[in-house]
Amino acid sequence: MSSPLTYARGMNADLNRYLKLQKALQNEKSRIEARLSDINRVLGGDVSAVNPVPSATSKRGGARKFSAATKAKMAAAQKARWARLKGGAKPAAATASAPAPKKKRKMSAAGRAAIVAAAKARWARVNAAKAAKKS
Repeated sequence: MSSPLTYARGMNADLNRYLKLQKALQNEKSRIEARLSDINRVLGGDVSAVNPVPSATSKRGGARKFSAATKAKMAAAQKARWARLKGGAKPAAATASAPAPKKKRKMSAAGRAAIVAAAKARWARVNAAKAAKKS
């Protein structure tokens, strides 16, 4: 078992590494900020104002505001959706412009028989291969 003194030395080493890393990051940050200020001076304006970086704490608060006309359009659209769901009368413009649905295609008895025969042949080959492996 290690002594409390050894444990404290290990913590001290970790703390020293953390402090060195923190200092290096602060130096890097100041170098980047200096470079950005040079770029801003060359461009003649504040670059951060053109393309602001959203912060973690800045979130859009409150509900969206819709105009009365927009609310009326939304209500009418929702009523139309419910009418379609419930099987109500459809608007005349929608029924006139909608193309007739295609007829469902049906398979002939001969086509179905050919598919069944092919499937049986495939399974026969699979089972024959299994039987050959066993023996």
